[in-house]
Amino acid sequence: MVLVTTLRLGMMAVDETYHAPGPLQASGAFLIPQGDTAQVAAALSKDGAISSPFVFHVAVWATRQDGPVHAGEYLIPARSSLAEILQILRHGMPVQHQVTIPEGLTGAQIAAILNSAPAASGSVAPPVEGSVLPQTYDFVWGEPRAAILARAKLAMQQSLNQVWTGRGAVPLLSPQQAVILASIVQEESPLPGELPEIAAVYENRLAKGMKLQADPTVIYAASGGRTSLGEPISRTDLGNPSPYNTYAHLGLPPGPICAPGMAAIDAVLHPAAIPALYFVATGHGGHVFSKSFKGQLKNIAAYEVAKKQAQVARPSGLGLGRKKRSV
Repeated sequence: MVLVTTLRLGMMAVDETYHAPGPLQASGAFLIPQGDTAQVAAALSKDGAISSPFVFHVAVWATRQDGPVHAGEYLIPARSSLAEILQILRHGMPVQHQVTIPEGLTGAQIAAILNSAPAASGSVAPPVEGSVLPQTYDFVWGEPRAAILARAKLAMQQSLNQVWTGRGAVPLLSPQQAVILASIVQEESPLPGELPEIAAVYENRLAKGMKLQADPTVIYAASGGRTSLGEPISRTDLGNPSPYNTYAHLGLPPGPICAPGMAAIDAVLHPAAIPALYFVATGHGGHVFSKSFKGQLKNIAAYEVAKKQAQVARPSGLGLGRKKRSV
């Protein structure tokens, strides 16, 4: 009877310890290393999640039928018991980190964002322009950056294939051409509602055999592919013989100039039904469109007035993008 009583008291003590609140004072994310139970116990003890590595080791062994403890990064709430911690390490979801790839970035800019994601591992080279879908990607601690980039490329392929099948009557011969034009449209306006109209201007120009004369392509060529937005344009840049310079060459450039979002891609596959061939900034946000060069000149004059009223230093002109040349 003494032995039985002692065993029962011991089991009660173990059970109480197993389910009792732990010493962790504040919730936090904990890195659980690859290795044996002793290494896991040492890490948890060092970070204050458990009070006794030995008791943790015994608890893991006694509940081994519940499954192995997994390595990774896990969120452990304050005062979690051994039972709760083991449930998290065996069946919980690892902490999710995020990296956002905005629309309109070049491959070099995308690689810089991925390579600066602190919780990921490894490094990536700049992806091919237009091969990545801009959006936010979840990843776990230590995931290779190359794996994140691969998912971003797959997302673009899948999304592009889906929308291409539902395209309207557009002068584009392939999904790649859609991405090329969408990359230009993407850089012309930050307003999603304008993208179908801007797409219509460029597709109307393609249909008439006119040069696109898109300022972002000039910037992309002049910067050596570093950027396609935010740089001033000179007359020398306009004469750049690069095949990406749509002031110097007819048709689409040989490749995308950035990573367009799905809104821009959808815009070029479903452009607005307007006859416009020109557009220029209004000076109050957005653009105004016209179907004749005479109308474009009138709109430019209105923009100059608005610019003076707003005391905006940036010059405008005949360019089709946000970067405007002086007349």
